[in-house]
Amino acid sequence: MAGEKVALVTAGGSGMGAAAAKRLAADGFKVGVLSSSGKGEALGAALGGFGVTGSNQSNDDLKRLTDGAIARWGRIDVLVNSAGHGPRAQIIEISDEDWHKGIDTYFLNAVRPTRLVTPVMQSQKSGVIINISTAWAFEPSAMFPTSAVARAGLAAYTKIFADTYAADNIRMNNVLPGWIDSLPATEERRGSVPMQRYGTSEEIAATISFLASDGAAYITGQNIRVDGGITRAV
Repeated sequence: MAGEKVALVTAGGSGMGAAAAKRLAADGFKVGVLSSSGKGEALGAALGGFGVTGSNQSNDDLKRLTDGAIARWGRIDVLVNSAGHGPRAQIIEISDEDWHKGIDTYFLNAVRPTRLVTPVMQSQKSGVIINISTAWAFEPSAMFPTSAVARAGLAAYTKIFADTYAADNIRMNNVLPGWIDSLPATEERRGSVPMQRYGTSEEIAATISFLASDGAAYITGQNIRVDGGITRAV
C-alpha cells in the first residue's frame, strides 16, 4: 500500500543486518531484505514484508529488491547497507584480485543500491541511507585490511553524497561497530574495550533505528562510532 514507511536492508539474513530489519519492522516499517543465503527471504516474509535471495554485488539482484518495494508500497524511505566478509591477509600479500573483492564487499555494496534508491528518494523529497561500516575505518587494524581501506573510502563517499543530496532531504550516515556479538568472542578483544564487553547486534540496530527516525533529521554525512569506547578519536 502506497504511503507506508518502507525500509530495505541488504546482506540482512543474519547478524547486524537481520537485527536492523527486525528493529525497523518493530518501528513500523514495511521491510524488504536481501540475502545471498535465503535467510533474508524468510526473514522478510516473517516480518510481514518480502525478501530477495541474491547478492549486493549484483545490480540485477538489487534492482529486484528495489523494484519489489516500489511494486508493493510505492516508495522507499530507508536503505540499510550491510556487508559480508572480504579477504584478509598480511597487507603486502593481498593480491590485486583480493583488493578488488574487498572494494566490492565493503564499498560498492553501498554504492550500487544507493544509485537505485536515490532517484526514488528525490521524487519523495525524503530518504535515509545508513551504511554499516567499521570502527576501524579511521584507526585501521592489520586484522581487517581490505575492510579498513574500503570503508575509509566509504566515509569519503558518504560526505560527498551528503553534500550533494542534503537539499533533497536525503541523508546518509555510517554506523561504525566495534566488537559485536555476531563475531566470535575472545578475552583479548573483550579486554581491549573500555566497557569490557562486546556490543550486541541489537545495539547496532537501535542506532540504525535512531538514524532512520525523525529525531535524527538534522544528522547527515556522519560516522557514528558504536564500539564501547575502543576508538576515541577527537
